[in-house]
Amino acid sequence: MAYSTNSPAGKAVEAIINDLPSLVAVAVVDVNSGMALASHSNSPTVNPETAAAYNTEVVKQKQKAMSALKLTGERIEDILITLTNQLHLIKLNAAGNKFIYLAVNARETNLAIAREVLRTHADDIN
Repeated sequence: MAYSTNSPAGKAVEAIINDLPSLVAVAVVDVNSGMALASHSNSPTVNPETAAAYNTEVVKQKQKAMSALKLTGERIEDILITLTNQLHLIKLNAAGNKFIYLAVNARETNLAIAREVLRTHADDIN
């Protein structure tokens, strides 16, 4: 457990754990630094801090692509990465300066519910 419930990020992580107790990992991440502000993993093999750093690059590259394509008036809502056994979701907050990273088991988790949980808590990390 790498979070304190005294911060907005920690409160969001705790709420997501309560809403999706079988998650693999979760982290609230600062887009500028790539640092996890709060994180938790239910798997000894998944380090959410490492995932935070790499997924920050995913977000930044998508932002660059959008700029190159001149997609003005658009913003990233979320990013879904489908693996063989896991779903990885990245949900940005409205300001676009933080995101929630979530990894769940693809066979045990309803994607729509996972997305709704992230949507519900994304505004809490502002």
